[in-house]
Amino acid sequence: MDVAGAAGATSDITAETGDGTVIAFFKYNWQVRDEWFAWCEQVSFDELIRARVGGVGSILYTLFHVVDAEGSWIGALAGKPDPKPRFEDYMTVAKLRRLSNEFRTELTPFIEQWTPQWEDKTIEVHWNPGDVFTYGEVVRHVIAHEIHHVGQLSVWARELGLQPVSANFIGRTL
Repeated sequence: MDVAGAAGATSDITAETGDGTVIAFFKYNWQVRDEWFAWCEQVSFDELIRARVGGVGSILYTLFHVVDAEGSWIGALAGKPDPKPRFEDYMTVAKLRRLSNEFRTELTPFIEQWTPQWEDKTIEVHWNPGDVFTYGEVVRHVIAHEIHHVGQLSVWARELGLQPVSANFIGRTL
């Protein structure tokens, strides 16, 4: 297949696969996130909140940022108010894991109902006034956003001399 054909095939993936791809990638992100929460238990609180080069700051704040972004964006698509959690209220792994699980429980029914017919539906959000986004691009942004930050966490884990969580999709039986 030539490059143009490959690009066309990629852009049509949601239409061809229905909701299976979307659900699988959210489950992947949640599984990897849970593994990062478990990974954090071996690291001191000081290391978890230490400012680092790149990313949004610290290991713990990066995980908070991922949880917050998913809750805000997917919540908006589901018609829920922006939860606006404050990092200061979730500065332990246990509290952040609890917030992640609360958002997951609240948003899973919407994600499981995902249909290609929602692809081109549009939304405006208060944190990007004047911009209009399609549901499809928001869903893909949230998925890619977390994967991007997992890469940052992996670099920081190696800087600490620790094995990062595997980012492999293969073998996760999703």
